[in-house]
Amino acid sequence: MAPPLVTVDLFSALVDSRAGGAAALARITGADGGALYDRWDALNKASQRDEPVWVPFAEHCRRALAAAYAEAGIGRHAAADTAELLASVGDWPLWPDVAAGLPALAERYRVGVLSNVDDAVFARTRVAPLVDDSAVLTSERLRAYKPAPELYLRARERAGGRLVHVATSARDVRGALEAGLDVVRLRRPGHRLDPHGPVPAHEAADLAEVAELLG
Repeated sequence: MAPPLVTVDLFSALVDSRAGGAAALARITGADGGALYDRWDALNKASQRDEPVWVPFAEHCRRALAAAYAEAGIGRHAAADTAELLASVGDWPLWPDVAAGLPALAERYRVGVLSNVDDAVFARTRVAPLVDDSAVLTSERLRAYKPAPELYLRARERAGGRLVHVATSARDVRGALEAGLDVVRLRRPGHRLDPHGPVPAHEAADLAEVAELLG
């Protein structure tokens, strides 16, 4: 029997998206990048959750930034700034264990990424060179967004029925568990479990511990 595909979330488990995104927004706007990122991120996730049909990740990002600007009274062009923000993802830092830990994990298992992004955005990240593109499962490829069960079920189908998902954010952990996936929660700073959601059976402090748990 073939080993399961091990997918890892992109912007919580592998990339410190808040650090990278906040720095980019501060540079673009001159405003408090951390506060602006937090509001943009929340609006972005709400847009992904509530939109009844699939639209590109970049469009969710634009809508969210326009709404965040309106709330903050920032008079800037959201479409142009969204393009600049998404162009910067190659500068967003990996968590310290990723550059070595992800290739090491891939030596023992089939490893991919399961993420709410467009393919073009993923290709710019520092994660892209570390994984086989055939194991990259983006929202663009699956035509669904976390935390909808369709994304997880389509990912498992693409994996041939055997998939373990390594998740960090509360919505990803809960969404994957509620869809019936096997989940390893990878703890990262700034992320906590949903207190009203299911609790994963396995947790890890870094990718090396993920490999031990899978073994």
